[in-house]
Amino acid sequence: MRVLISGAGGLIGSELVSQLEADGHDVLKLVRRERQASDEYRWYPTAGVVDPGLIASVDAVVNFSGASIGRLPWTPGYKREILRSRIDATRTLADAIVSSEDPPAAFLNASAVGYYGDRPGETLTEQSSRGSGFLADVTDAWEQAANLAVHSSRVVTFRTGVVVGQGGAFTPLGLLTKLGLGATIGAGSQFWPWISLYDEAAAVRHLLTSTLSGPVNLAGPTPASAETVTTSLADAMHRWHPWAIPEPIVQLAMREPGRELLLASQKMVPEKLVADGFEFRYPTVEAAIGAIWR
Repeated sequence: MRVLISGAGGLIGSELVSQLEADGHDVLKLVRRERQASDEYRWYPTAGVVDPGLIASVDAVVNFSGASIGRLPWTPGYKREILRSRIDATRTLADAIVSSEDPPAAFLNASAVGYYGDRPGETLTEQSSRGSGFLADVTDAWEQAANLAVHSSRVVTFRTGVVVGQGGAFTPLGLLTKLGLGATIGAGSQFWPWISLYDEAAAVRHLLTSTLSGPVNLAGPTPASAETVTTSLADAMHRWHPWAIPEPIVQLAMREPGRELLLASQKMVPEKLVADGFEFRYPTVEAAIGAIWR
């Protein structure tokens, strides 16, 4: 296949590029700076500009673009950037696909577990309703932008949880744990939807040739609590896990991001992905963490 990727230099994008190239696929990368390699193509998502000939030349488009939600604090201006960066990039690609005389067969657009909001006591499948909160609003608008292309390409919005890898959310967790400061966050009983970096990219690769469309949950098949995640990391790094950060402290220190990223309970399961025959290399969070921190 000939696959065009935006955000190819990020944590997930880099892994996907590696897996696709290992399979012999031709990978093209959208960049916002000047081209530095033959496989790079410049685009201007803020202005809504991407080369229509490039879109017509590929079999699939995968979009990871969006400002990091891990950057703090969420000032009003940065919250606007979180939303704008996602909508601009997604709408630029969707509009180009709709306008193309030869649109790609598939448009795979990133989304997130934030769509579901804080849902203690529920098991969240793709059929679950939208939740409330800032991230629920962002992901809903993000998916709506991708769905502008549904009459031209098979559109998949893949809702991702915490990616277990050396980067992203696990950078601060890994550093604190290495220093012996691993801690139970809040009650610890809240569910954190997780997926290994390898399986995240492998699932996107699976979706390129699947017939699935619409929202698809990308999360490990064995749900884990926040306590399980942090203690598994401490065990893998041979460190203590003696501390606890009470919920009021998390809320006071981090405010909205703390509530939505750390304290929310989201027991998301990959119902559609498993039914479609995808097999996880790392079915438990302990296995996913152990594969990186031995």
